[in-house]
Amino acid sequence: MSVLDVRNLQTHFFTDAGVVKAVDGVSFSLGEGEVLGLVGESGSGKSVTGFSILRLVDPPGRVVGGQIDFRGQDLAKLSEREMRSLRGNKIAMIFQDPMMTLNPVLKIETQMVEAVRAHDRVSPAAARDRAIKALAKVGIPSPAERLMAYPHQFSGGMRQRVAIAIALLNGPDLIVADEPTTALDVTIQSQILAEVQELARETGTALIWITHDLAVVAGLADKISVMYAGRIVESGPTDAVLTAPGHPYTEGLLGSIPGHGRRGERLAQIPGMAPNMARLPRGCAFAARCTRTSEQCLQAAPEITEPATGRALRCYHPNLVSEGAA
Repeated sequence: MSVLDVRNLQTHFFTDAGVVKAVDGVSFSLGEGEVLGLVGESGSGKSVTGFSILRLVDPPGRVVGGQIDFRGQDLAKLSEREMRSLRGNKIAMIFQDPMMTLNPVLKIETQMVEAVRAHDRVSPAAARDRAIKALAKVGIPSPAERLMAYPHQFSGGMRQRVAIAIALLNGPDLIVADEPTTALDVTIQSQILAEVQELARETGTALIWITHDLAVVAGLADKISVMYAGRIVESGPTDAVLTAPGHPYTEGLLGSIPGHGRRGERLAQIPGMAPNMARLPRGCAFAARCTRTSEQCLQAAPEITEPATGRALRCYHPNLVSEGAA
């Protein structure tokens, strides 16, 4: 059953420099227990997509079009009061910086008990018990004791685990994770990724994992959507996209991962810079950096095509994608 169905989402920022189409026609769906890796470099629109789903985009930005269908409700049409009842309850977000979730002057216990009782009429003792179980679930030792600590008494990795535990408190149907392991060392990162994947399987929670790193989602996500300049340029099952990328941008991202090529080879680089989002070119946004650019690419932006079952591409000259790779 579909938990989230995003259709033609458009989020624009109205600035003095012009209209920035940060998210421009993004579509994807997510089922129960499914993990979607939303991948792209800085400025591609992936984080704004996550914030748009939770209606957390600040002015001058706003969602100007599309549908965000969550369990049969269009989130784009709900009032702020209705959204507040969903956030932290049925839909949760894990931020890149855990201090965006944690209040530095309150004990962890206070913050977690309040997070439970804001959405569920239970006693403080029952809320505290739920908080202890959530901390234990994300691998925090002596959870009852650590509840009495303040955020500054935790390491960066432990603070991020607390933020994940808070996101899990009310058994959400959907979690949006915005690069939550980027600032952590590799060992802690791999532990958290394994725990989050296991939790998604156990609870049936759908997960959107936003990252710039294809290596991170390789072992985590069921499917991948690659974003560039506000649009999804390629999507499909994780293994299929990573073994047979169809879009030259996805190919470039894979080529820039250390260890992906042959030993001793130089890392492949994507030439040039991401375009100015306030002044996007007329045709394909990736044309200036692409080795396959033709006159057609410069004249009009390509539409989404489906070269194989479950695969989607936005390119005039993609790599050959066969049904066997889907």
